Amino acid sequence: MRVVRTAARAGLAVAASAALTLGLATSASAATSTRTVIDGSTTYNLSLTSPNTAAATGQVITVSGSGYNTGQGIYVGLCAVTGAPGAAKPTPCLGGQDEDGSTGASHWVNNTFGGMFANSSKFGTGGTFSVNIYVKATLDNGQVCGEDVTCAVVTRADHFDSGDRKYDVHIPITFQ
Repeated sequence: MRVVRTAARAGLAVAASAALTLGLATSASAATSTRTVIDGSTTYNLSLTSPNTAAATGQVITVSGSGYNTGQGIYVGLCAVTGAPGAAKPTPCLGGQDEDGSTGASHWVNNTFGGMFANSSKFGTGGTFSVNIYVKATLDNGQVCGEDVTCAVVTRADHFDSGDRKYDVHIPITFQ
């Protein structure tokens, strides 16, 4: 009888542990931010989705978006932000432009050159994208997200129109 109870307890412990692990894995939630942009006579309903928390020491996260203007390239990355999206250029950003793809901290979405360079891709149908970027709490200049600066996962106009704030979308992120 004792062997059966011990085996049953062990099985229950494993099941409880698996349920707790599954619960923790599914409790990580994603945040979505939206913005409506009128560009000429076209209205874009931008939607950006990313996790709202990440490991302070760093991790790769998936960021997706839809409704973007496929004629306007964007960068996706972790940046310090001030004010509402479009109020000021998000900067500094983790990893800078990452032109050689060594940090994975940013991704360039552009329909002309996307896919030709490291960490770049083209938009999908309807101005969609899904990319992976590396984020961590400490920016390259030593500032710490949540302590020294407010940080967010952002989209912003690429270097062909870097002064354009219309396509800025922010999702605040916290680090644990």
